Amino acid sequence: MKKISALLVLAGCASLASAADLVGNAQNAKAKIEMCIGCHGIPGYKASFPESFQVPMIGGQSAKFIEGALKAYQKGERKHPSMKGIAASLSDQDIADIAAYYSQQTASAK
Repeated sequence: MKKISALLVLAGCASLASAADLVGNAQNAKAKIEMCIGCHGIPGYKASFPESFQVPMIGGQSAKFIEGALKAYQKGERKHPSMKGIAASLSDQDIADIAAYYSQQTASAK
């Protein structure tokens, strides 16, 4: 029983280590951001679903912030139906790549 528990702990640590080892590649993100620029790439854009609100420009945000926000949408901790659907379709590598891309932009980048 102790061996099984030890193996489970090691397996959990290995999966955490591999997720932490992900490095975002901004070049790879260029094929992944089409779904982002429709809202986040338009200065002053307001979304009307599920309610009207100002869509934030995400260029220049830190990669850590963008990764955290997308993962929170995946888990349902952030409550926007469109963003939850988009985030649910992303792998951890996709999220890292997108975060790297937008963190290298300026706040006014399109």
